[in-house]
Amino acid sequence: MVLPLIVPTKTQKGKRALERREPKLFENTKVAMIIKGGNTSETVTKALRDIYILKKPNSVMYKRKNIIRPFESENSLDFFSGRSDASLFLFGSHSKKKPANLVFGRFFDHHVMDMIELGVEEFKSMMDEKSSKVSLGTKPCLLFAGDPFEQDADYVRLKNLFVDFFRGAVVDNVRLAGLEHVIMFVAADGKIYMRNYKISLKKSGSRTPYIDLSDMGPSFEFVLRRTKLATDALYKRACKRPRAAKIQKRKNIAHDAFRNKTGRIHMERQDYSKLQTRKVKAYKARKIIEKKKKTVSTEN
Repeated sequence: MVLPLIVPTKTQKGKRALERREPKLFENTKVAMIIKGGNTSETVTKALRDIYILKKPNSVMYKRKNIIRPFESENSLDFFSGRSDASLFLFGSHSKKKPANLVFGRFFDHHVMDMIELGVEEFKSMMDEKSSKVSLGTKPCLLFAGDPFEQDADYVRLKNLFVDFFRGAVVDNVRLAGLEHVIMFVAADGKIYMRNYKISLKKSGSRTPYIDLSDMGPSFEFVLRRTKLATDALYKRACKRPRAAKIQKRKNIAHDAFRNKTGRIHMERQDYSKLQTRKVKAYKARKIIEKKKKTVSTEN
């Protein structure tokens, strides 16, 4: 067996590019590819553009049309993933049988792992809303409502995919003023509703501010069409975390949901009779005066 020849890079730019692609203990923020199909409508084009804006700066927009059928052949998507170093993709297409079609998907080791096809029945662009928008790169707050997201297997995986797609950068701390964007998903009556709101903090007369939500777009009404999900073994392998990245359990030390460290200390019961307390001169002088008064009273 002849091993492939590894040609070392000659420039610093090439070395930095290879370092970014190397496996890491804590991976970089996932990048999403926004891909146009061979035939697209105005609705699909606007939807792809709006989601590209929501994902900025962790998104790559492919301007040229690509004749790809994701559910028939995955080779082109795998190639694009390796070239752009992307872990997520959104493919938009339009046809007579499946109008306004969006395919959300993700990769594992630059191979397609999950794909879910959604049909856009109603759409309102971000540009149609005159309200103010959130700043670039804002980490959104994701809300899910509806029993299908907890009971139906396809909807459970779709919820996981949406979280992976829209969650943004992984951060340790979040300040209150930084919560500006809310993405809400509602599953009801066989449809999936997606809404985007901007959070405004207003004075309430107390320490806790009043929260006002304004619709900033885009708004979608999806219907689930096709799914191609990874096997349980592959999904488990993709979710596996390296041992070095896990928080090592230590005796009497725990972490809560917000990763705050708490500790428990075990001590022997103290003998309070031997407890050394602080001696104050004022108390000592008072005791001497009271003792003199008692001696004088006894003499009388």
